[in-house]
Amino acid sequence: MGDSYIVLQTTPGKGGAYLYDIHFWIGKDTNDGKLDTESDSGEFWVLFGGFAPIGKKVASEDDIIPETTPAKLYSITDGEVKMVDGELSKGLLENNKCYLLDCGSEVFLWVGRVTQVEERKAASQAAEEFVVSQNRPKATRITRLIQGYETHSFKSNFDSWPAGSAAPGAEEGRGKVAALLKQQGVGLKGVTKSAPVNEEVPPLLEGDGKMEVWCINGSAKTQLPKEDIGKFYSGDCYIILYTYHSGDRKEDYLLCCWFGNDSIEEDQKMAARLANTMSNSLKGRPVQGRIFQGKEPPQFIALFQPMVILKGGLSCGYKNSLAEKGLPDVTCTADSIALFRISGTSVHNNKAVQVEAVATSLNPAECFLLQSGSSIFTWHGNQSTFEQQQLAARIAEFLKPGVALKHAKEGTESSSFWFALGGKQSYTSKKVFPETGRDPHLFTFSLNKGKFQVEEVYNYSQDDLLTEDIMILDTHAEVFVWVGQSVDPKEKQNVFDVGQKYIEMAVCLDGLSPYVPLYKVTEGNEPSFFTTYFLWDPIKATVQGNSFQKKAAVLFGLGHHVVEDKSNGNQGGPTQRASALAALSSAFNPSSGKSSLLDRSNGSNQGGPTQRASALAALSSAFNSSPGSKTTAPKSSGIGQGSQRAAAVAALSSVLTAEKKTPETSPSRSPHSETNLPTEGKSETQSEVEGF
Repeated sequence: MGDSYIVLQTTPGKGGAYLYDIHFWIGKDTNDGKLDTESDSGEFWVLFGGFAPIGKKVASEDDIIPETTPAKLYSITDGEVKMVDGELSKGLLENNKCYLLDCGSEVFLWVGRVTQVEERKAASQAAEEFVVSQNRPKATRITRLIQGYETHSFKSNFDSWPAGSAAPGAEEGRGKVAALLKQQGVGLKGVTKSAPVNEEVPPLLEGDGKMEVWCINGSAKTQLPKEDIGKFYSGDCYIILYTYHSGDRKEDYLLCCWFGNDSIEEDQKMAARLANTMSNSLKGRPVQGRIFQGKEPPQFIALFQPMVILKGGLSCGYKNSLAEKGLPDVTCTADSIALFRISGTSVHNNKAVQVEAVATSLNPAECFLLQSGSSIFTWHGNQSTFEQQQLAARIAEFLKPGVALKHAKEGTESSSFWFALGGKQSYTSKKVFPETGRDPHLFTFSLNKGKFQVEEVYNYSQDDLLTEDIMILDTHAEVFVWVGQSVDPKEKQNVFDVGQKYIEMAVCLDGLSPYVPLYKVTEGNEPSFFTTYFLWDPIKATVQGNSFQKKAAVLFGLGHHVVEDKSNGNQGGPTQRASALAALSSAFNPSSGKSSLLDRSNGSNQGGPTQRASALAALSSAFNSSPGSKTTAPKSSGIGQGSQRAAAVAALSSVLTAEKKTPETSPSRSPHSETNLPTEGKSETQSEVEGF
C-alpha cells in the first residue's frame, strides 16, 4: 500500500491511430515525496525550477462532463426562453431575435444582426440562467455567435446551412464612408468602386518535369502524343502524371484524374481505379488529385501551356451514351466552327474554353479565338489586356500550327467573321471577377454511429499533423486529405471516400462546391501548394517515427532520421525504435566533457546515460506495443508488458537517485572500462545516432 504505479492503456483510435491513457495509482501509505526530494528529484524537478508539493485532486461536480445530446433550439424574447419546434434549419433563425442552441456539453447563443444591445444583454443573462436551471456543471461553455459568423460546430447541428449572400458589413461601411466624405465636400468619383485586385501567383510545381497524359477509353487508357497534351474534351476523362524534382527528394509525383463535365460515370470510376493502381506501383508516393472541369487549380493549369477545353469526346463510352440518348455529336474537329474564350492573364490561370459559336458569347473584357474551316480569327475586346492578346495568339498556333492568324479588334470585324457566328448580335459587357479567397481550416474526423462528424483544429500548425492520423484541410478552393505514415493500410485505401463525405457535408453547411478539387497527400510527400497553408519546417517533415519519437527528437535536437536496424531478424519494430530512442539519453548529460560511464564493481553495471538509455528504450517499447502491431519486441519468459513498463520506470528512478549521490567528476578508469566511449573524437550523442 506504500507504492505507486503507472498504468498505460492502449486502445485503437480513428484513422489507424492508437489512443494512450496513462493512469497513476497511488497507495494510501505512499508519502508525498518530501522525504525523498534530496534523492529522487533529480533532473525532473530541475526542469520546473525545483520541487513543489502536489495537492491531491478532489473530485467535484465540475469534473462531470455532460454527454452530447441531440441539439434543441430555443428562442429568447424579453429574457424568456421558449423551445422552437420542428427540424433544425437555417430558416428558423430570424435576424431580429436571439436564439439558444443546447447541445448538452456546449451551449450556443446566436444573436441576430439587427437585434438591439439591450436584447443581446438580456439573452446573455438568460443563457447563463438556463445553464444553471439545467444543473449543468459550472464549467459548461457558452459560445456567443453573431449572425453571419457561425462556426462549423454550430452549423453542423442543422440539417442544412445554405450559403447566403456575403455579410453586408463591407458594402454598408463603404456607403457610410462615402456619405461622410460627401458631407465634407470631398469628391466621390471612384470612392464606391471596388479597387482592382492585385493578382498573386500561388506556389506552383517546379518546371521542366516529365508530363504523361492518358485518355480513358473503356477499361483501358490511351497515352496522348506530345502534340495533343493540353487538349481536354469535356466528354472524356484523363489521367495526368507529372514527375518532377523538389528540394532534396529524388523524385516527386502529381497524379491527377480530370473529369469532363459531360463524361460518363463509368469512365470516371475507371480513371480513379487506374490512377490508384499507378499510385500503388509508385509505392503510394504521388500526390493524388481528382479535378473537375471548370474547377482546375492554379498548379494544375500551370502544367499545360496552353490548356484548351473542347466540346465533345473521343471515348467509346461517350459516343455510346450519345447514341442511347439520341443526342447529336458536337465533338470539336479541325474543320468545325468553334469559338474559344481566353481567360486569365498569368501562367497559373490562363486557359481557353470552347463556348457556343454565336455573337452573344463575346465579351469586351476578354479575347476570343474563332476557328472556321481552315481559317482562324483572334478577336480583341476593347477592355482586354495585352497579356490576353498574347495568349490568344499562342493558343491559335497550338490549334492551327502554321496557319496565318486573322486579327479582329472589337468594332472592326469583317463580314466573314460575323457570318461564321451566324450574324452580328448584341453581347454583354459585364466583367467577371474571380472568387475571393477564404481562410483555410483544418479538421479531424470521426464516425459516430455511422454519422460522419468533423472537429476543427483552431490556430493549427504543422505539429497538428500527427503521423497516426488522417486530417482534412479545406481552403474552400481545394480540399486536401493528409494521411500520416502510421495510419492503418486499410484506412489509407478509403481516403478519397473520407474526402468525398466531407465535401458532401460542407456543400450543405458551408456552400462548398461539390466539384471542388480533392487531393490525397501522404506524409513526407507534401507539395508546395499544400505546405503554403502552414508555417512549414522541412526539418520536422524529415523526422521519422511515431508522434512521441518525433517530438522527442525535435525537442532534444537529435538526428532527424531514425532508421531501423534490421540486422537482427528476431527483433521487431518496437525494439529497434526503442534502441533509437536510447540515443535521447545523451540529452540528459549536460556536458560531454564530464565522464559519466562509471566502472561499477562488477565491471558491467554501467551508470548514467547508459542506464537512462536502457530505461528510455524500455519505456519506448511500452509505448510502441499495440494490439495491431505486426512486429513486437521479444519478451522474456514470464515477464509481461506491465512488468516491463514498471521496470522501465523503476530503472529511470534509480538512475536519477544514483546520479544525485554520484560526484560530478569521475575517478580514473582503466582502458577496459572505457570501451563504450565514442571513438575518434566523436561525442557520445553522435556515436549513438550514427549507429542506428
